[in-house]
Amino acid sequence: MMRWLALPSTYIVLPMLVACALTWLTYDVPPDYLEGLVWLVVSSLALAAADGIRGTRRMDWPALRSMHFAGTREGLVALAFAGAIAVFCFIDLVFFPIPLFDEPAAYASMAGGREHIRHVSDMCWVLVPIAMLCTDRRPLRWSLLALGFAFPILVIDRNRLFAALCALGLLMLLRRDRSRRLPWGRGLVLLVGGAATFSVLGIVRSGTLDYVTLPFDDLYRASPPGIKWLLLYATAGPYNFSAILAKGYTNASFLVNQLVPLAGSVATAGTDIPLDAKNINVGTEYFPFLMAWGAGGALLSMGLLYGMLAWSMRRLRDGVSLFALLIFLRMAYVCLMAPFAPQAFTWTNFGFIALCLLMQWLAWLLPVRSNSHGDRVATFG
Repeated sequence: MMRWLALPSTYIVLPMLVACALTWLTYDVPPDYLEGLVWLVVSSLALAAADGIRGTRRMDWPALRSMHFAGTREGLVALAFAGAIAVFCFIDLVFFPIPLFDEPAAYASMAGGREHIRHVSDMCWVLVPIAMLCTDRRPLRWSLLALGFAFPILVIDRNRLFAALCALGLLMLLRRDRSRRLPWGRGLVLLVGGAATFSVLGIVRSGTLDYVTLPFDDLYRASPPGIKWLLLYATAGPYNFSAILAKGYTNASFLVNQLVPLAGSVATAGTDIPLDAKNINVGTEYFPFLMAWGAGGALLSMGLLYGMLAWSMRRLRDGVSLFALLIFLRMAYVCLMAPFAPQAFTWTNFGFIALCLLMQWLAWLLPVRSNSHGDRVATFG
């Protein structure tokens, strides 16, 4: 297991292969769409083969298992960061309607400046690793954990909820004692709990999926509503990717808007993209590159995604830093979610990485002192 966790392709290839298999089972895939599914599978397998030839890079598992940042300079900076995020989360909940209770269907409404607040509160998932690693005070730890999981539920942001669950799951694996068995029980609880919450939030937000007009197979049609939500979430990306590849549609503006702040809307709903179902508008991490430069652009984005994840893992190998860990957790998550929608090649993701690098530098500038036990701890004075 730990060897697989040290391979960047694990986080990119396995989710895509699973998503493509589910797509094949969920839809009566039109014959001309099969090229897209085959492209995703073959490209993923080629990436896995290249990663295997490159070889496993050594990870310092004992250092990762013992990482703890309470009282350190990085820990103090991270707690200040968590405090700022918590403030924005409360502003989001106090000064704007709470989608879960007010109008679930309007969960994506960002009027009145909420969009700017959400740029910060969207980082609520980092409260989970910061709570686990940066404080020994149980009330503070549980408060951060509660907010990290409760806020995405209240604003019906399943993406941030999954990010928090992913961070928790990866930390459980990275910090486990290798002499003990894998924590299958806790992992299963996280998986089932996350899937159930996702399905319930989907039903609360949008009701049943009877309005979705896609060529679903009998297996999908016979599934209960909660399973339908999970299948649609897992398969819409590869399906739409295959559809756009088959139709040869090109439009680079979506990629530009995704990369350049304030360049334009990144929303694909209500546009002229020839999707089979206008209300199902995701298409994998590589979708904007496909629309901009065709299959070659999509392949380029897959290679770039691999490079970004490999870079984050190398920084983690060079020395256990909290902010290097946060970057890795973020990159691992966007890779796991690559079959769904673009999250890696966005200015907000690059901004998060830059912010982590800045905070690591600020932590390095802080002075340290020794406490009464001789331990070196951080101080602001």
